[in-house]
Amino acid sequence: MPRPLAEFLAEAGQPEVLRFWEQLSSAEQRLLAGSLEALEPAELRAHCEEAGRARHRHTASRPGRMEPLPPEATGSSTRSPSESLRSWRERGFHAISQNQVAVLLLAGGQGTRLGVPYPKGMYDVGLPSGKTLYQIQAERIGKVQQLAEEKLGKQCTIPWYIMTSEFTLEPTEKFFTQNNYFGLLKSNIIMFEQQMLPAVDFSGKIILEQKGKIAMAPDGNGGLYRALTNNKILEDMDRRGIRFVHVYCVDNILVKMADPVFIGFCVEKGADCGAKVVEKAYPTEPVGVVCRVDGIYQVVEYSEVSQETVEQRNADGQLTFNAGNICNHFFTVEFLKSVTEEFEPQLKLHVAVKKIPHVDEKGNVVKPETPNGIKMEKFVFDVFQFSKKFVVFEVLREDEFSPLKNADKAGSKDTPTSARQALLWQHYRWAVQAGAHFLDQRNNRIPPLNQCQGTEEPPAVCEISPLVSCEGEGLEKYLRDQEFHSPLLLTEKTVAALGQGQ
Repeated sequence: MPRPLAEFLAEAGQPEVLRFWEQLSSAEQRLLAGSLEALEPAELRAHCEEAGRARHRHTASRPGRMEPLPPEATGSSTRSPSESLRSWRERGFHAISQNQVAVLLLAGGQGTRLGVPYPKGMYDVGLPSGKTLYQIQAERIGKVQQLAEEKLGKQCTIPWYIMTSEFTLEPTEKFFTQNNYFGLLKSNIIMFEQQMLPAVDFSGKIILEQKGKIAMAPDGNGGLYRALTNNKILEDMDRRGIRFVHVYCVDNILVKMADPVFIGFCVEKGADCGAKVVEKAYPTEPVGVVCRVDGIYQVVEYSEVSQETVEQRNADGQLTFNAGNICNHFFTVEFLKSVTEEFEPQLKLHVAVKKIPHVDEKGNVVKPETPNGIKMEKFVFDVFQFSKKFVVFEVLREDEFSPLKNADKAGSKDTPTSARQALLWQHYRWAVQAGAHFLDQRNNRIPPLNQCQGTEEPPAVCEISPLVSCEGEGLEKYLRDQEFHSPLLLTEKTVAALGQGQ
């Protein structure tokens, strides 16, 4: 056993990690040592001790005086004046055309809850095209670049930064290579890893998943800020002239990439940090709420709020605390620098109690039926408190938010089925609003939208490639007064044929 490793673990208070050392092959010994090389002994000790203490205390914060978002800090895709929306869109496209905008994808989590052994971004929800989340998002980036170039007559690039983890980096890199980066330039797709931290038991001891393997977990989407430093991502952004970053989670099938309206709104307001939100579906919906607590912007989790506060309403009947967080954020590069250089150590760790497979004292693998360990993670939104100018932009759920989290099974929400339905409903609405008519099997026109909106499945299947339209724009010239049978798949090839037929 190399003495430095034994000394490292002794200093960290974790000598038990090496209890099977003599039974390991040389390759297994190297892997075990390598899994710890990114950590300092004091950092590892502090992590394990904090996790052990967290189990024995009430971990939910206790909100102080909660206040709803002030009107001057908010914008809305539906309630803001049309001239403001137009101005914000132009401002956003201008920033994109100047190569000042990047998108950053949080993709460190595995597809465990989906029941698949690969990253969520590689998941196919069952669309007619068979496109995965990664492909949909890549094509949306390509289309926004194209629209910016058409509007301002200048070729531009939106770099795509993808934060992966030890679990997702290799399969994601391979998937993008196999698919030729979905038409984007390889040099503009920058993948990097977030830090991994050991899972610990309730006494603060590191859990061994195998005799020579520590049970590790990504440090949460708030691990972004450490990862930006470790991988010199902000330096890369500086070299490219990036000033504004749109950050989002991989699992939202309706996400608008580098949304010009959202970016323009944040830039025009002089914000260093912004968040998109959706109206809560119902008072007890288990989502975090963006609000102010004792004058400071933050996300308060549903579990941290009393029932009375959850159901509180304004005079107009709207929920007082109604801004549901959807992990869709705007940051200036300067703000990200201030976070990484000054504030990151102040971010609190959140506790996740999990069932973690492990080996017992005899080296036998145990798959626990009840939680036996703790994974500690940080949240990306915990930096709102450090913002000097924070803003919120409200969007419609049916336009921009349908997360993919769970496998299809009885009682599940946020499933492949719900994600697929959300996208197909959106595209059906776009087509009908553009003047298309869909026919049933008897060649009768399907009733207007307001007569069939309540069904789970849209009355006709219509999928529109992001390379054709980002948000329903430009469809009239192909679809107006045209009749179609379901399914309709609008690709660059099919719209070219439609255009020639007119």
